[in-house]
Amino acid sequence: MADARRRIEPGKPKPLAGSAIVGSDRIHDSARKHVAGEAVYIDDIAAPDGLLHAYLGTASIAHGRLLSLDLGPVRNAPGVLAVLTAADIPGTNDISSAHRHDEPLFAGERILFHGQPLFAVVAGTREQARQAAALAKADYAEEPALIDIAAARGNGSALVTEPLTLQRGDLTAALAASPLRLKGAMTIGGQEHFYLEGQIALAIPGEDEDMLVYVSTQHPSEVQHMVAAVLGVGSHAVTIEVRRMGGGFGGKETQANLFACVAALAARKLKRPVKLRPDRDDDMAITGKRHDFVVDYEIGFDDEGRIHAVDAVYAARCGWNADLSGPVTDRALFHMDNCYFYPAVRARSEPLLTNTCSNTAFRGFGGPQGMVGAERFIEEVAFATGLDPLEVRRRNLYGGAGRDLTPYHQTVEDNIAGGVMAELERRCDYQARKTAIRESNRTSPIVKRGIALTPVKFGISFTATWFNQAGALVHVYTDGTVSLNHGGTEMGQGLYIKVAQVVAQAFGIGLDDVKITATTTGKVPNTSATAASSGSDLNGMAALDACETIKRRLTDFAARHWQEEPEAIVFLPGRVKVGAREIGFRELVAAAYMARVQLSATGFYATPKIHWDRKTGRGHPFYYFAYGAAAAEVAIDTLTGEYKVERVDILHDCGQSLNPAIDKGQIEGGFVQGMGWLTTEELVWDKKGRLWTHAPSTYKIPVASDRPRIFNVHLLEDAPNREPTIHRSKAVGEPPLMLAICVLHALSDAVASVGDHRICPRLDAPATPERVLDAVERVRAEAGL
Repeated sequence: MADARRRIEPGKPKPLAGSAIVGSDRIHDSARKHVAGEAVYIDDIAAPDGLLHAYLGTASIAHGRLLSLDLGPVRNAPGVLAVLTAADIPGTNDISSAHRHDEPLFAGERILFHGQPLFAVVAGTREQARQAAALAKADYAEEPALIDIAAARGNGSALVTEPLTLQRGDLTAALAASPLRLKGAMTIGGQEHFYLEGQIALAIPGEDEDMLVYVSTQHPSEVQHMVAAVLGVGSHAVTIEVRRMGGGFGGKETQANLFACVAALAARKLKRPVKLRPDRDDDMAITGKRHDFVVDYEIGFDDEGRIHAVDAVYAARCGWNADLSGPVTDRALFHMDNCYFYPAVRARSEPLLTNTCSNTAFRGFGGPQGMVGAERFIEEVAFATGLDPLEVRRRNLYGGAGRDLTPYHQTVEDNIAGGVMAELERRCDYQARKTAIRESNRTSPIVKRGIALTPVKFGISFTATWFNQAGALVHVYTDGTVSLNHGGTEMGQGLYIKVAQVVAQAFGIGLDDVKITATTTGKVPNTSATAASSGSDLNGMAALDACETIKRRLTDFAARHWQEEPEAIVFLPGRVKVGAREIGFRELVAAAYMARVQLSATGFYATPKIHWDRKTGRGHPFYYFAYGAAAAEVAIDTLTGEYKVERVDILHDCGQSLNPAIDKGQIEGGFVQGMGWLTTEELVWDKKGRLWTHAPSTYKIPVASDRPRIFNVHLLEDAPNREPTIHRSKAVGEPPLMLAICVLHALSDAVASVGDHRICPRLDAPATPERVLDAVERVRAEAGL
């Protein structure tokens, strides 16, 4: 603990046999550009001739009817060339990703949230458009707004989509037979994505009805379809391109549709390029967040801390339309078990309609909220029985006869949670530190310390089974260099470099010989969103499939040309063995070209084994699980509620890592983002539905000084994926975020020390200093202190 500097110890993953590329540390392909300020984002693209700027005019009430809208002052403002409303849309006034036709591009008579787009203004400069948009005069008939979960429940609990129920075992009998029972509720806050690059789109009209849109999106194909529908043209007339995003985190999976469609609509009408980039305040007010939840639960258990039954309802504030709230609330239920087996269980979702921005995908996609609930169940049982929470976690893990079936009836085949927890417990000297902390707290009346170790089991695959597919396009040129394109998008997570590593190793060439090209619907069609932690799994396999097709052609050619058996053709690093001779890859390619061998191929991959029946709540929705565990040590000031995260130790399962350096970066970043969600990031709306926390001045994301003072990150060694994923790796985008749950429970442990660990703190999230102080005072009062 003396060393307060950040420490990252290498996980020492063993490289694959004969590999110098896959499995090795490689820097992000844009790393140097990032730090030099040379990476080109959409706002950095050289302005096309005649570029115009659009801005949105939005509603100033949360619920009601629009009686009139005077746009005269807007049209007469300096620099304004056009004002667009729903009447100007040649196609469909709908951008609903859920295909429920509940998300108009521009509002009509009904207003459903504060910040809902009413019109767009197009002007010569961005500032002219922005100022003009504020000049509209709207008259409303305001109606009561449902702002939070309590209000929605109190007004009939209208839902934005169909709820889900997962059930296994005889819940009623199991609860009745349980020696001990308890009920409770937990509030789990939402989270703003706070991507560094905000929402942005640049639309450039072409000949005929063609439209090229540069947009910061995780789902180019969906944006393509939305733009086409709004313009009333076929998808073949619209091309979406994105080289990189300055962060996404799920906030650009569906939320980019609005900005791309408005820019394209304006470009079509004016026949000039149009860019739309909202201010951060407007971006935060308009776009969706991570769903906040209220979890109501009843648990049956025994004196040994073993859970017999769980009955839970996960209610979510979804906002004004469905967006992705159905699958998000579904995944919350998929992860309400975390690593624990419940002999009898019923879990129900409640996706509630509210007059707030439509909440959407966010790293983990509902899974984090499900797991936070699961860890509260464990904590409740631990305090009710007087047992160590870590021991209660161990006693309820999946494993053993008849203890391997999830609430959605998928068998857990690769359960390694117990081993990961035990290894981390040993590595971080958890038990000795816990004893020392307890002793220290006895003599420290104001500053109390806490420690907790929590596991993660996260299912990998889209639960919308059809999204589990990917395509790629690989060109080999006659000089031996390679062009790579696939449907995955790069948002800083390192997907591009990982897939390039796969391609370079497949051909035995250097990374410098692989050109990474921008994701575009014009090269690889019908792509899935880069989400669900599936980017490397899907696109890596699709790219490898294309490489193997080209290699088969080259092998067949070499066997004919040099009169060798195909088995005698072996691709080696930097060369190709053809029988007894060795030639360079470039030499082989050049010869193949002269013999008219095709040197370009598409690749495709569809995830096997998965299936899901939502109506019955049964299936095998996940290809595999990614595991991890984290231990956090914190210190709180019991007079103010302020706290510091002193130390964090992580052991995470990446399978056979494709790039340990990139994976560790994902783990570190995911953990800190999760820590922010559970501690300092608080979203606040007033009774009128206005978002108060709409800028860095009022919404606190973690900064450098908030990071753990000691931060030890290890990759699980010798643990290749049991499924044949790309080089036996595992997904790493989302699972690390949930490792941060240990911080919430370390804070809870510190609060509980005030009452000698006799009272369950029931610390809700985010655990702001105010909430920590409230919990301290509540525990003191209940303990009679």
